[in-house]
Amino acid sequence: MAQLFFKYGAMNSGKSIEILKVAHNYEEQNKSVMLFTSAIDDRDQMGFVSSRIGVRREAIPIFDETDIISIVKEQANKPACILIDESQFLSKQHILDLATIVDELGVPVMAFGLKNDFQNELFEGSKYLLLYADKIEEIKTICWYCHKKANMNMRVVDGKPIYTGQQIQIGGNESYYPVCRYHYFHPDSQRP
Repeated sequence: MAQLFFKYGAMNSGKSIEILKVAHNYEEQNKSVMLFTSAIDDRDQMGFVSSRIGVRREAIPIFDETDIISIVKEQANKPACILIDESQFLSKQHILDLATIVDELGVPVMAFGLKNDFQNELFEGSKYLLLYADKIEEIKTICWYCHKKANMNMRVVDGKPIYTGQQIQIGGNESYYPVCRYHYFHPDSQRP
């Protein structure tokens, strides 16, 4: 039975390498996948899923006006799975489309992304994935400052945390650190 999965994690938790691994595993068994990513993330190049370890693959970019259902229906053969990277940047309508693909087309969908932004607010895509997903799984990583699990994303400028600004700012290690709750609020402190 097809399901909608939301696999989330803080920055540097390996979400992109995980999605590429899942695609490889399906294709190794001659099962087709469709790989999508948000058009907002253009760190490497728009329309690519890229991991920090250097593995990358072309994907279908999702813009605000993208009709994901139509793109899936246009395929000559029904895909075995739909994989979505950077799902936090999707709209509510995109998430509803993903749920429709699962419920009406019978195709499993795995969405990977951040849960919360640098101000600890939910992204629109994450909010609706948390509401509509059949299964939710955390991909874990460790805090930039200690060995505790990171569950927050700290935005930094010149290595110093900032807590205000636009919700979306594309960046990697130069702009964000995965941090635990303690170090989010006390970045210059040692853990007690």
